[in-house]
Amino acid sequence: MKRLVILAGAVAALMIGGQVSAADGKAVYDKSCAGCHKGMKPKMGDKAAWAPIIAQGVDAMTASVMKGKKPMPPKGGAASEEDAKAAVEYIFSQNK
Repeated sequence: MKRLVILAGAVAALMIGGQVSAADGKAVYDKSCAGCHKGMKPKMGDKAAWAPIIAQGVDAMTASVMKGKKPMPPKGGAASEEDAKAAVEYIFSQNK
């Protein structure tokens, strides 16, 4: 139930806040990803949890984000594939 509430809040924030400019990874992360990744795994800053994901590479992770993975919706809430990739690059840079 807690995950559902967090996810619903993140989606609501996206709907209210509008789009972030493309290719600004931190801004996309803050708007589309942070709501869930602060409360659910893998959490931002958990380098051990992110290591195997980072090892797969930016393109593989971007493809996963675009497809979605429960409880993450398709695109992870990002407006475009370019935004999703920018967020993935930002997440990777912060968790290496």
